[in-house]
Amino acid sequence: MATQNTGAPAGNGKPPVLNVLVQYLKDLSFESPGAPNSLRAREKAPNINIGVNVNANPLSDTEFDVVLSLNAKAQIDNDVMFNVELVYGGVFHVENFPQEHMLPVLFIECPRLLFPFARQIIADASRNGGFPPLMLDPIDFVQMFQQRIAEDQARAKVQPANA
Repeated sequence: MATQNTGAPAGNGKPPVLNVLVQYLKDLSFESPGAPNSLRAREKAPNINIGVNVNANPLSDTEFDVVLSLNAKAQIDNDVMFNVELVYGGVFHVENFPQEHMLPVLFIECPRLLFPFARQIIADASRNGGFPPLMLDPIDFVQMFQQRIAEDQARAKVQPANA
């Protein structure tokens, strides 16, 4: 069980606590539609498109289910070498954080703790599929969170006042 304590007491005088209660594999799919032809040596490296998404749902006042969704599709021209999709989650105990810090904890810190395990699953799946292991680069969850907040604010401005 991982524990993260920032050391600074929250408004109630108790220190903030972030514990990983459980991690789980929710969904894993690996497809290599062109196998075995897609496994032969090629002169050209495939184009790999990576998609990342994070969602969080409360389970109680102090427990949250955070889900990291990753997908990677490797193609050469229109030929799909492989497509891997992973949904990896964790249940986190989050307590004594100021309310304004809750979203950053859930959408930055929690996925940051899950990512190394999800990265290894993706690498193992691609290697087990006959390809070199796909080692995903580290993800900037801060930038992803800031982009998500900016998109939400832009959508709010577009909504009609009477909606």
